[in-house]
Amino acid sequence: MINFLDKTFKLTENKTTVRRELLAGLITFLTMSYILIVNPNILSTTGMNKDALFTATAVATIFGTLLYALYAKLPIAQAPGMGLNAFFAFTVCGVMGYSWQFALTAVFIEGLIFILLTFFNVRELIIKSIPKTVKNAIPVGVGFFITLIGLKNAGIVAASPATIVMPGDFSQHSVWIAFFGLIVTAVLFVKNINGAILIGIVASTIFGIILGDVTLPKTDIVGAPPSIAPVFAQLEWNHILSFDMLVVVFTILFVNLFDTVGTLIGVVSKAGFADENGNFPQMRKALFSDAVGTAGSAILGTSTITAYVESASGVAAGGRTGLTAVGTAIMFALALFFAPLFLMVPAAATSPALIIVGLFMISSVAKIKFSEMSEGLPAFLTITFMPFTYSIAEGIVFGMLSFAFIKVCTGKHKDVSATVYVIALLFLLKIILDASSITG
Repeated sequence: MINFLDKTFKLTENKTTVRRELLAGLITFLTMSYILIVNPNILSTTGMNKDALFTATAVATIFGTLLYALYAKLPIAQAPGMGLNAFFAFTVCGVMGYSWQFALTAVFIEGLIFILLTFFNVRELIIKSIPKTVKNAIPVGVGFFITLIGLKNAGIVAASPATIVMPGDFSQHSVWIAFFGLIVTAVLFVKNINGAILIGIVASTIFGIILGDVTLPKTDIVGAPPSIAPVFAQLEWNHILSFDMLVVVFTILFVNLFDTVGTLIGVVSKAGFADENGNFPQMRKALFSDAVGTAGSAILGTSTITAYVESASGVAAGGRTGLTAVGTAIMFALALFFAPLFLMVPAAATSPALIIVGLFMISSVAKIKFSEMSEGLPAFLTITFMPFTYSIAEGIVFGMLSFAFIKVCTGKHKDVSATVYVIALLFLLKIILDASSITG
């Protein structure tokens, strides 16, 4: 069995082991398992069955993650994307007033378009055309973005109407659970202890039990998952040719495309697979995995799935191959039957892992030529817009737009490829559509 796994995932070639890969998969699962709670809560506001959504979320995650594991052979997990699920529930079904079946249909159409764009190498062309300075900035921006998620989940930072963000309530135990885990994890890293991130998560959870914030399951920890039938294959074709359908599909397509691009470049760069231009051999297979997973998520009954930035936590723990993603998929499969046990781990206990990963991801900032304005400003906007807009896609949008405008206006138009011009025009179109939808 070990030899089969070694041959399939090239473990020796990637200087890793089965144990390390599966532990990395567990860590990725722990840092993103919140989606099993959050996604059903958000999508159920549309009238969808919440119990069915739990199963749909888990199954879609397993399906998408196994695509990355077995086809692309990358240590990356997929799950319903945060932001995209909010757009599904609160904009399409809320503001626009369409049924959740309409929204699922839009997701399915987007997935089919993604498959076509990938087949004709359009998505790969877009990734390869991203300027080097922006590619170097993406892992840094993703690092700050994932750190912000960790700080927010722990309650260390909170929203403020006066100052946008402010320190959280330090009387809350979640803050100290996170700080305790952060110190434990950092000390273990300094001492070169294998499994530092996982040990930190376990230690934080135990500390949470001691403080009374985490309670052991009071019911049976084993049970059959809820039926997926109420949301499975519930597509609706009545409005397929409407203008609203076009706008919804374009918006989901756009956000998903550049969220995925940012995550792929960030995580793959951290894993050491990308060349100096940010390209990597499995790019096309990764994009196909994402496209097929998106179409599949609509059929399964949930919003768009996308590559998860939390996959970087597994990479930081040593994950280097698709076996890491297999490990993550196995954990989600077990969560279907052991939900109370897995969901016992609080968000604050996984926050240290995200903060540590954020630290690991900012090293490429040294490659950016900040002294050259036409290179430095696009990189800076890419980095800052990701955490400040809470969107990886928006960071890429404004990084690319500023790169194109500054280069053209300073007579350096030869530095801008034709593809970048087209992408910049599409970015402007999206901004105009977003503005019109708000004012309308």
